[in-house]
Amino acid sequence: MKILVRAPNWIGDSILALPAIECLSKNFPQSKIWIAAKEWVAGLFSAHDFIKGVIPLPGTDDIKSLLNSAQKIKELDPDIGILFSNSFSSALLFYLAKIPQRWGYSRDGRGILLTKGTTVKGEEATLHQLNYYLNLILELGLKTYAPKLSLPLTPEEKREAKSLLLSFNVDLNNPLAILSPGASFGPSKRWPASKFAELANLLSERKKTEILIIGSRDENELAETIVFSTRKKAVNLCGKTTLRLLAGLISHADLFVSNDSGPMHMANALNVPVVAIFGPTNPLITGPFQEPAAVVKKDVPCWPCSYRECPFDHRCMINISADDVYQACQKFLE
Repeated sequence: MKILVRAPNWIGDSILALPAIECLSKNFPQSKIWIAAKEWVAGLFSAHDFIKGVIPLPGTDDIKSLLNSAQKIKELDPDIGILFSNSFSSALLFYLAKIPQRWGYSRDGRGILLTKGTTVKGEEATLHQLNYYLNLILELGLKTYAPKLSLPLTPEEKREAKSLLLSFNVDLNNPLAILSPGASFGPSKRWPASKFAELANLLSERKKTEILIIGSRDENELAETIVFSTRKKAVNLCGKTTLRLLAGLISHADLFVSNDSGPMHMANALNVPVVAIFGPTNPLITGPFQEPAAVVKKDVPCWPCSYRECPFDHRCMINISADDVYQACQKFLE
């Protein structure tokens, strides 16, 4: 039997869905688990032994793209399709592909497209996102198992990442801290670049830490403002890595400092110590799932919110000082 899982669209969500996908493989040990995923997250699923293969999906969900993707899925001929994405278009894709069994949460008006659906109960609004995916497995009448995040890398991927670090004269005899100052959701989730620069200076001066900055190509300018303000120049790799190479780089880090973002969950899955800076969002829902990790957050009366840009003074992030974050970092660098 073939089971096709429609993965979530974002890096962090895809990482957090992995334990639920592994549960599927344990419930159906004789089946082959395939993943349908947007191209930018497809690399996350390439090295897990419980995943047979990946069907990359285009970035757009117009009818032409859906029909082309449906044809690819028909060629695979899966018996069951399970939706970890929440959109109507993802359910429509499985319907157009004529997958006999289509399971998932009945939301976004897509219940009519499912052969087996379950509703999102009220308490799920406060579930950690990882448990939201596990709960779908449970509601579908399947067994769940104690979750653990992992992101396996090949020895070659780790060697390639190490070679890249050495090519930038990163001294691996010193602690390595990776900073992730971006957040694809929008500026409201970003701790100010000036404070990331202050933190970088504290880490390099007090702990002799090497500083690496990662992010997307669109975040390059943000990273450059940090590099400009660091006394010991940081290495900016924004937009210069693949997803797998990024994972390899993170695996060599002693510390990962991040806003609420996808790479934060990558580091958490790689068991790299994470210091997560939270502003408008709730760390109980989207924070690091497992140790080693620490969350830095300030209580403000307007929290939580769903604004992409703060309409006020961004106090939830402004009130967090570089020293606040440095204090959280210290215990991982002792």
